[in-house]
Amino acid sequence: MGLFRRKKKPKYVEEILEFGEEIDARSREREIKAKKRQKAAQAQGDGQGHPQNQPPAQAAGQGGQKKSLSAEYCEQIMAAAKNLEETKQEYKIVTDYLTDIQKLENLPETEMKKIQDTAQNVVNLNDARDAYLNKSKTISDAQFAQMEQLEDEMPEIIRRLQSNESYQTTVKRDMQYLEGEREEWRYYQESLVNEERLLRRSLFILFSVYALAVLLIVILGIALKFDIIMPFVAATLVAGAAGGIMFWRMENDGMEIKKSQANINRAIVLLNKVKFKYVNVTNAVDYACEKYHVKNGYELSYIWDQYLEAVKEREKYQRTNDELDYFNDKLIRQLRKYQFYDARIWIHQAKALLDKKEMVEVKHELLVRRKKLRDGMEGQAETIRGARKEIENMVKSRPGGHEDVREILDAVDKMCGIG
Repeated sequence: MGLFRRKKKPKYVEEILEFGEEIDARSREREIKAKKRQKAAQAQGDGQGHPQNQPPAQAAGQGGQKKSLSAEYCEQIMAAAKNLEETKQEYKIVTDYLTDIQKLENLPETEMKKIQDTAQNVVNLNDARDAYLNKSKTISDAQFAQMEQLEDEMPEIIRRLQSNESYQTTVKRDMQYLEGEREEWRYYQESLVNEERLLRRSLFILFSVYALAVLLIVILGIALKFDIIMPFVAATLVAGAAGGIMFWRMENDGMEIKKSQANINRAIVLLNKVKFKYVNVTNAVDYACEKYHVKNGYELSYIWDQYLEAVKEREKYQRTNDELDYFNDKLIRQLRKYQFYDARIWIHQAKALLDKKEMVEVKHELLVRRKKLRDGMEGQAETIRGARKEIENMVKSRPGGHEDVREILDAVDKMCGIG
């Protein structure tokens, strides 16, 4: 509620300062005259001798001390007079504010309703502006500045980054597929190689078994004296059939091994091409993310959306300020019609125009301030009276030469209205 303050610097300050300078000039003149009189008295004393009761220098010293004390008291009075006048001016300002409140309370209901309608607009616009100022930022100032700098290009930048990210995902998926296919052919090739190796061993074993069987048939045939042709033919047919199947299988495995190697080589070639594309698009994506200080295109799109929202909020804030200026001026014009001391102060106290409780608080604060000022003025006036009495007592005890001090006291009495 501490918005009611001095409207402008009072003119009396300059007047008091000028008056103080005049007093200082008079004091210097008096000091110069006193020194001249002292020198004249010393010269006379050297020619005629000093008075028996008191030396001239000592008498002049006591007179100078009294004058110095009088000047000091006068300075104190002037300082107190300045403070008193300032307090009076402040008291008048507070009284004028209370008078403005009294005018508001005595306004007709229809006129007060117009003022309150304007005040309501002022309050609403102030609340909207405060809400914007207190709203937490969704993007930093650096991000806002960057978006503002690239405002025309940013939609295309976001589209290109998101397209590159999509292509990067596709290429990575193709690369993973080719890597899987290559590994599958390698696994198939290894199984064929193992099978071929096993068939070779099996053929060797079959040949050994066949040779052993033929030898056994011949030995049994000689020992038992039977015909060995049929057993030999049977063994040969069995061994030949088994060997043929194994040999055919080995030839087929050899062809499959060559086919697998061809597929592996093809997968490697395609994989290298895809890896090259992946590296290029990844570099482009990483550079864009580093340049715009984001992790991905989604984040950049989010920052762009927040920037657009912030721009709208700023435009709304600017419109709010323009409307607030309009209603502030309107409220001031409405109040100035009733000759208010300070109509502008109420644009900061618009709530008090709408809420009686707020107005009571404002009025109470002004009354408290005025009472403190009144008490201060009484204390300052008492200080001036006390100093004035001290000076009067001092000039009474000094024979002559107090007309200038009396002039100062009269001027102070006239200025402060005390005696």
